[in-house]
Amino acid sequence: MSDVRSSVLGGSYAHPADASARIQFRRALTLAAMTLVMPGSAQLVMGNKRVGRICVRVWLAFLAVGAVVLFLALFSRQTLLSLTLDSSAPLTIGRWILVAGAVAWVALMVDAWRLGRPLEMRRNHRLWMTGLNSVLCFVTAGVMFFAAHLVSTANASIGTVFASGTVSKPEAGRYNVLLLGGDSGPDRSGVRPDSLTVASIDKDTGRTVLIGLPRNLEDVPFPAGSVMDKQFPDGFSGEGNYLNAVNTWANDHADLFGTKDPGLDATMGAVEEITGLKLNYYAMVNMHGFSKLIDAVGGVRMNVRERTAIGGIGSPIRGYIEPGEQKLTGDQALWYSRSRVLNSDFSRMGRQKCVMNAMLQQLSPKKVLFNVEKIAKSSKSMLTTSIPRQDLDVFADLALKAKTQKVSTVSLVPPVIYTGNPDYPKVRRLIDKAIAKAEGRATAEAGISTAKLTLPKAGAKKKDPTKANQSSDLGAAC
Repeated sequence: MSDVRSSVLGGSYAHPADASARIQFRRALTLAAMTLVMPGSAQLVMGNKRVGRICVRVWLAFLAVGAVVLFLALFSRQTLLSLTLDSSAPLTIGRWILVAGAVAWVALMVDAWRLGRPLEMRRNHRLWMTGLNSVLCFVTAGVMFFAAHLVSTANASIGTVFASGTVSKPEAGRYNVLLLGGDSGPDRSGVRPDSLTVASIDKDTGRTVLIGLPRNLEDVPFPAGSVMDKQFPDGFSGEGNYLNAVNTWANDHADLFGTKDPGLDATMGAVEEITGLKLNYYAMVNMHGFSKLIDAVGGVRMNVRERTAIGGIGSPIRGYIEPGEQKLTGDQALWYSRSRVLNSDFSRMGRQKCVMNAMLQQLSPKKVLFNVEKIAKSSKSMLTTSIPRQDLDVFADLALKAKTQKVSTVSLVPPVIYTGNPDYPKVRRLIDKAIAKAEGRATAEAGISTAKLTLPKAGAKKKDPTKANQSSDLGAAC
């Protein structure tokens, strides 16, 4: 008879001690699980009901906030980015909420363990529950403390990199940002911008036109009445006076300007005169910091179009990047972007645009989230920019929109533009037509010569990287 009358909770009525021990153990497990799923619920059932009610309400409020965040992420991304990025306060508050939540959750876990009456359990059950609660406390607190650390790191990095307080409104419906790639090293004085590209971005759609400016453009004009215009009224001429030397000349004669960064100011003025575009901001990328960024996100996948030397600019060649589909490390991507030992300046400009496009397509929000600490560290050494924190949400949203759009390019390179004797009115016409075409305001005939936009046929074994210099679809050209 005793074999038939078994308890549904385990054990037999003939062995009440066994049944009681198992009931205690299962109750303790249930309390731990309740605290993990809904903090405060264990106290609401068996402990201090007032504490339980407070904690459950706080937890439900967190779930409601999470639901609002999810809704904004799906239907109003710009609002969510504005709330989290426009000032340091939301991230600072979020960090301390995570810290406080971790401490409170661990306290509730410990209290749930106490409510399970561990001293009344059998020794093996007590050991199991003590071990389980310790693991839950460690994992829960560890995850929340680490999340708080990442929030703090990201907040500090954003505050350091995007420190400007000057907001610039879009011009004619577009943001125009000067992207400069500079090298610094023991053989150079300061950072010399050898890569100059204007990203003209539609403020609503994110549709982007990349305008590449060769470093060796001559007779560069300057805004009327500016310091550089007074010094070079007929353009920046003379031995070695190319576009990339404007920065150095202005910094060497800083006493003429009376500004904090005369080199960048003079360079931006020159680029505005060359392109006919009003620049909103600049972003100076240190190439070695760029290498660290690519390593931080696990490399960048590229279709390498030509054999490219690693090294060779003031140092021996120490290897090659061979053609073909492959994932490049930070060092390889750096040399693919800057090397011109075996190739021309114009080939390098095309490769740089392809790397930009690859980073735009591959740097997803998920990848940023899982590598935020590495990205934050690399950004401090990589990026100097005039983009203020107040506009960071705008550009984050535009970057996500740009991933779904074609990227057009126009570069001022031969045979379209001869760098030794540039036709600057023609330069401005080319840029105006490229932007008009990107915005759908012009037919194909109004754009750049179709001969310059023709891409190799699908399946071609090799594509010329200079095709990326003049293209209505950078992704296809790369």
